[in-house]
Amino acid sequence: MKTTRALLTAFALALPLLASAQTTSTPRIDQRQLNQESRIQQGVQSGSLTQKEAANLEKGQTHVQNMENKALSDGKVTQKEAQRINETQNKQSRKIEQQKHDQQHGYNHDGKKDKHNNKGKKPH
Repeated sequence: MKTTRALLTAFALALPLLASAQTTSTPRIDQRQLNQESRIQQGVQSGSLTQKEAANLEKGQTHVQNMENKALSDGKVTQKEAQRINETQNKQSRKIEQQKHDQQHGYNHDGKKDKHNNKGKKPH
């Protein structure tokens, strides 16, 4: 009886450690996700990303997170899974870069027409 109770207690104490080990088994992927999230937030704050662009980029980040969760579901991320996640993160990084540096001519960052774009033209 005491051994069963001791085993159950040990298992109950080890369970959170197993869960945390599983979530930290991809520190490189996790750190890159944090960096990309930070880049998106910085873009919103600086005005180089619209809310719509940020929402689309966040969907991409969610996709990468779902890929990581699926890869971790069996307890180990294989080299092939890690490579696919890395490729997807590379694509996501390029999208962030493109969206932050697109010129968005004719529109302010709030999606409204730019008043200064009508050089010499009378408003309707």
